[in-house]
Amino acid sequence: MKILLSGNESIARGAYEAGVTVAAGYPGTPSTEILENLVKYKDSGIYCEWAPNEKVALEMAAGAAMAGARAMATMKHVGLNVAADPFMTLAYTGIKGGLLVVVADDPGMYSSQNEQDSRNYARFAKVPLLEPSDSQEAKEFVKLGLEISERFDIPVILRSSTRISHSKSVVTLGRREERKVEIAFEKNPQKYVTVPIYARRMRVRLDEKFKRLSQFVNTVECNRIIEGSDKLGIITSGVAYQYVAEIFPDASILKLGMSFPFPDKLILDFASRVEKVLVIEELDDFLEEHVKALGIKAIGKELVPRIGELNPDILESVRAKLEGREAEVQSRSEEFDLPPRPPVMCPGCPHRGVFYALRRFKPVVVGDIGCYSLAVFPPLEMLDTIICMGAGISAAHGMDKAGAKGNIVGVLGDSTFFHSGITGLLDIAYNKGKSTIIVLDNRTTAMTGHQVHPGTGETLMGEKTQEVLVEDIARALGIRRIRTIDPYDLKETERILGEEINSDEASVVVSRRTCALLCRDQWEEPYRIDPELCRMCRRCLNLGCPAIELTPDGNSIRINELLCIGCGMCEQVCPFKAIVREE
Repeated sequence: MKILLSGNESIARGAYEAGVTVAAGYPGTPSTEILENLVKYKDSGIYCEWAPNEKVALEMAAGAAMAGARAMATMKHVGLNVAADPFMTLAYTGIKGGLLVVVADDPGMYSSQNEQDSRNYARFAKVPLLEPSDSQEAKEFVKLGLEISERFDIPVILRSSTRISHSKSVVTLGRREERKVEIAFEKNPQKYVTVPIYARRMRVRLDEKFKRLSQFVNTVECNRIIEGSDKLGIITSGVAYQYVAEIFPDASILKLGMSFPFPDKLILDFASRVEKVLVIEELDDFLEEHVKALGIKAIGKELVPRIGELNPDILESVRAKLEGREAEVQSRSEEFDLPPRPPVMCPGCPHRGVFYALRRFKPVVVGDIGCYSLAVFPPLEMLDTIICMGAGISAAHGMDKAGAKGNIVGVLGDSTFFHSGITGLLDIAYNKGKSTIIVLDNRTTAMTGHQVHPGTGETLMGEKTQEVLVEDIARALGIRRIRTIDPYDLKETERILGEEINSDEASVVVSRRTCALLCRDQWEEPYRIDPELCRMCRRCLNLGCPAIELTPDGNSIRINELLCIGCGMCEQVCPFKAIVREE
């Protein structure tokens, strides 16, 4: 049976067919939909969970694999940074069952704070790396990766990317492989306990595994030569292969599905067949650097960009330069005269009330990763830093201890707090910090598509569970000043924020209101602006609500009733009572 699937759907299907029984991850675009699709197979005995963060997810999956299960951990590229500690050590210990680490990179930073080439982690840890080029390979490489993991007793990275994760192509479905394996941990301290005396031997064994993998990679079927002209040979991997096949139809191609360890024998053989070698890859010169180290005179990043996502237009320009001519390419995006769509918080977003109230106090706002990151843009303009998840707390504490002038406020979401904010808050309590920390609790992991987390009282499997309150954790960590606000009540929000910002000790303010997209049954009748009462003071526009807009002539303000959810914040900021609810 053939079906159209995205890369993420295909990875989920691959895990199902390959007999995976345990999978864990943390939501993050472009990887989120993998577990959301895999959990649909729970009737087959597959257990899936959203872990509090990627480190926990990988450790959980590793434990399952050590007991003999086939397991998978999923994350986006920055998530691998969070999980790097166990990841590096698991290369030493190995595992019993197969362990696949699925990492989705985001070339072009469509939804990320940095652009990272996770292939470097494979080289860093000395573990195998698979790179699918379409949805069919995404499915097949899950099984291949697990087989390699079990054969060589080592975790395997499957590297996806935004284009692979979200693009769809035809996939041939197979049946689930039911594995009759006893799930039991076999005690073996010299294999699994990384005290120095044992870890030194593990390091030697890892090097021996790597040598065997370096031979295996030259024979694995996913690495293949596609015969073409002997004038030009292109070495490529992942989604870049699709662009190469389209723009260079006559070239010979060395397509690497398993791109690390580097298949030296295959690369040298391929290079000997062609007059000119071109390496095309997204982001770093990962392959190119090694190809040149083998003594091959290759062309690469002098023509192919090392920043951003590749596409056919870019490779058409590369081909033109290679052939010594001007590129005649019209970008596909220029075919449509579309208006710009700057990102904004949704109408009725509860975060808006907090940032609007903060403007009065002119604080330094140390931000974090979430929908609230959009508060950096006009008209709110109330976000000053973003580093990574959890830094909204820790960096605020650092500014405080450095003696920075002015009010310092740290801001992060509820899911982010559970992900990596708890230890930072403990740091503030333990080291007598004075920062004001605002946890924007909208009852979900909103930015990645409304996934559940420890504060929602529900698991990925749909089971009811303990609902963890931010206030309880803050109290347990030693924070004495804890307040809870409704951000729709602007006057009360402003009053409480003022008290906490001006206090002489650390405080936590929990702004609790469900994400507007999750509570449609609570939407009120929309508001309208009475033109006779409106004085065009524009104070309502300062909320940054997309439902409030200037008329085309710019002479009046109106509320788009199709967007307004009746949250009432605009009514509270109008000094002339010109904003009234529709009758």
